[in-house]
Amino acid sequence: MSFNLIFMTIKDITNSIEEIAPLSYAEDFDNVGLLIGNYDTKVTGVLVTLDTLETVIDEAIEKNCNLIVSFHPIIFSGLKKINGNNYVERVVLKAIKNDIAIYAMHTALDNSFVGVNSKICEMLGLKNQQVLIPKQHQLRKLTTYVPNENAKHLRAKLFEAGAGNIGNYDECSFNTEGYGTYKGNENSDPVKGIKGEFHTEKETFISVIFEKQNENKLLKSLFKNHPYEEVSYDIVALENSHQHVGMGMVGEFEKAMNEDDFFKHLKKTMKTDCIRHSKLLGKPIKRVAVLGGSGSFAIRKAIAANADIYVTSDIKYHEFYQAENKMVIADIGHYESEQFTKNLLVDYLTKKNVNFAPALPVGRIILSEKITNPIYYK
Repeated sequence: MSFNLIFMTIKDITNSIEEIAPLSYAEDFDNVGLLIGNYDTKVTGVLVTLDTLETVIDEAIEKNCNLIVSFHPIIFSGLKKINGNNYVERVVLKAIKNDIAIYAMHTALDNSFVGVNSKICEMLGLKNQQVLIPKQHQLRKLTTYVPNENAKHLRAKLFEAGAGNIGNYDECSFNTEGYGTYKGNENSDPVKGIKGEFHTEKETFISVIFEKQNENKLLKSLFKNHPYEEVSYDIVALENSHQHVGMGMVGEFEKAMNEDDFFKHLKKTMKTDCIRHSKLLGKPIKRVAVLGGSGSFAIRKAIAANADIYVTSDIKYHEFYQAENKMVIADIGHYESEQFTKNLLVDYLTKKNVNFAPALPVGRIILSEKITNPIYYK
């Protein structure tokens, strides 16, 4: 996707982001999407950050960016007053006063196969990545019936609309031929047969799987490309887990390393001198589970995935016991685990050719220089 950015709007930018992090991927508790601003606003510059603080708003003003793309949402729960009495209210007030929009994706990017946890795996050098906790209720199935001679065309259009993707395969469908019957009433205008007369037609049954955020697009394509006046179809929500969408990842090193070498590698890569961890087991580290942000809820999943070590953050005292001498838990810090997310987004938007026209004041996607980590160490 490329854009003529003389006319680029916030919606153009967010549409591009949502190709890798659809908002439907987000957890129910989360607050994602455009938090402040209007989708139709023309963009002067994009500032990408992990958190939106007052200093980040100031940076956006200085660099003439009227859109902040933030990983964490500054508005997480409802605001009953906006008086500037806390940092959230002050950010909202300053953003509105200066016509700066704020967009956040948070757990939508957490659950993306090329999102937060993929970036951690990339930084650590892990291969053979798999989702640690595949997301449920994300997949649906469409079935329809079409005259045999129209099946190939309709099937291709459904694929174009986002149907038929299963893991590493696309254009997946099930098809079988049979006979459909119908009789149109006096108000009908049948493409095949004569109204008022019973008709039998050789038809193809087509079944495809799709992600739920593509449903409207898929139905538009179905109605546009199906020849019948009345289209027969079913949509069913599936219980299947989505193997390429979900929280956390597990990957492997090509060659195992001892615990001391792994922790040296982890500290250097994730830019930290302090790692809290459970009891070391004296075993080689080859299979590694990762989960950016607060990850205590996935400890047992990491053990079940046969991970030698689980890299995450925000582990409480008693939760370290859950390692049960089966693996090592390494808490590297919340900020540290997510710090490369903004780099991921800048790289992605740049590769999508989201480049601003020279006539615009800023002319580029900007990586925020602000360190927003609220935790300090001595």
